[in-house]
Amino acid sequence: VQLVESGGGLVQPGGSLRLSCAASGSIFTFYRMGWYRQAPGKQRELVASITRDGSTNYAVSVKGRFTITRDNAVNTVYLQMNSLKPEDTGVYYCHGKAPGDDYWGQGTQVTVSS
Repeated sequence: VQLVESGGGLVQPGGSLRLSCAASGSIFTFYRMGWYRQAPGKQRELVASITRDGSTNYAVSVKGRFTITRDNAVNTVYLQMNSLKPEDTGVYYCHGKAPGDDYWGQGTQVTVSS
């Protein structure tokens, strides 16, 4: 299964973006899917995750601003990002966790700047 992200770009502070992660196969392959981000010079960190049954988890820094959802019909996971801040800048990676395996997308750049 391959994961392909899209939706990144340049946005002003306070703006919104929606990232998409399309899987080449069924996302039921993964018991959890998530979005990670990596800022320059920093470690990759978990932003949000969602399980097969729809339970979600968010980093404290994005809680209340970001929403992760999944559409099983089109094998896609989304990350709606609102009230973006400069510190949200980074490369955002889609991740899928399957028994014994981790899958990653190639990443999409998000830049929040005026």
